Amino acid sequence: MNEVRQFFGTDGVRGQANVWPMTPDMIMKIAMATAQKFTRGDHRHSIVIGKDTRQSGYMVESALTAGFVSMGMDVVLLGPLPTPAVAMLTRTLRADLGVMISASHNPYMDNGIKFFGPDGFKLSDVEETEIEALIKKNDAYSGNRQQNMPLAHSTLLGKAHRLDDATGRYIEFAKATFPRGMRLDGLKIVVDCAHGAAYKVAPKVLWELGAEIIPIGITPDGTNINDNCGATSLTTLQDAVLTNQADLGIALDGDADRLIMVDETGAIIDGDQLLALIATSWSEDGDLRGEGIVATHMSNLGLERYLETKNLKLIRTAVGDRYVLEGMRAHGCNVGGEQSGHIILRDYMTTGDGIIAALQTLSVLVQKQLKTSQLGRIFDPVPQILKSIRTSSFAPLNDGHVRKAIEEAEHCLIKDRGRLLIRRSGTEPLIRIMAQGDNEQTLTQLVRHIVETIEVADNMAAA
Repeated sequence: MNEVRQFFGTDGVRGQANVWPMTPDMIMKIAMATAQKFTRGDHRHSIVIGKDTRQSGYMVESALTAGFVSMGMDVVLLGPLPTPAVAMLTRTLRADLGVMISASHNPYMDNGIKFFGPDGFKLSDVEETEIEALIKKNDAYSGNRQQNMPLAHSTLLGKAHRLDDATGRYIEFAKATFPRGMRLDGLKIVVDCAHGAAYKVAPKVLWELGAEIIPIGITPDGTNINDNCGATSLTTLQDAVLTNQADLGIALDGDADRLIMVDETGAIIDGDQLLALIATSWSEDGDLRGEGIVATHMSNLGLERYLETKNLKLIRTAVGDRYVLEGMRAHGCNVGGEQSGHIILRDYMTTGDGIIAALQTLSVLVQKQLKTSQLGRIFDPVPQILKSIRTSSFAPLNDGHVRKAIEEAEHCLIKDRGRLLIRRSGTEPLIRIMAQGDNEQTLTQLVRHIVETIEVADNMAAA
């Protein structure tokens, strides 16, 4: 959508904790408006709420609970649990809505709110826009809210309680996605939980399936989530794999919807390689649906070229696992994801799930009896340059000099089937630049010129 929204970005609502809109009063209003949107009959409505391990999660959880309870909805509190577990429990508990409190891979100072509908799928742009309209309408009448919002009568307020076996339910669900009769016995695996939402469940899933586990990133203190660990900072995992002579390493992010792996040599296996591995395996077994897989504009050209050799298509979407899923549903595909490690396997889950994606990758490893390094590089990626620029605003993207620099770069890359993507980050105040092509030196020059032009434009706009 081209419309700029105040609250919702590419993955729910996100921002710095206790700074608008991630303040208690605003969070409560978001919950109340969402309750209005998802009131769907006279039955007793229920909401499930999970969270990662950020200190601010207590504040956000309490504000959301207050908002939903005030609207007459019961709240089921799951505690720290991966985002995909919240999606799964929303469906299996027949809840009217699921909520995950997390800012994913962002630092602990940030937090966010992700919503799932009763089917376990993330809300569409249309649904989020409708919630935004309700937030604004309700806020405009805040002085006389009782006449403009369907607040529950004092005798019909919702209740809140904690679900004690939420962790166990997800562990059993995840294990059931692993091929029946197959075990991980004999594999030594380092798993980095990023001090995040999977710190309890990921090691247990892998251990109960037979692997020898070396867990790291499992001592959250409210401020160390994603801090030099997890899927966005792999050095600690690489060192642990080499030091312990492990067969592989698994890195999850703060809410465990991303997966990046490391082979026994310490080499990184990113989301594109994982997609290629799973797609190839499922295609060989006759389990791949649709004409190929779905990925974003960020995925490497090498993946696209590899799939062509298998007579499979790469269907590209906007950045964000939500848009990948929309593309999967539109094209009837059951495998999709992002280079960053969001892997969506629709046969099992309605959103990215790092643990389940890891299990599918491990099943191929066990079946073929090969080293991780022999499976982890399915294709040769073409050179790719990624840059993120923090600017005072997104105004430089409309500057004439910037547009000219982008057009010249695009024209240059067309000759070798290269790609250029300039986009606003949906989760941080950044402009992201991605260039791919066969000549790394050319890419570097083109990206440097664009970066410098944007920085000049930004300085002029801020002056």
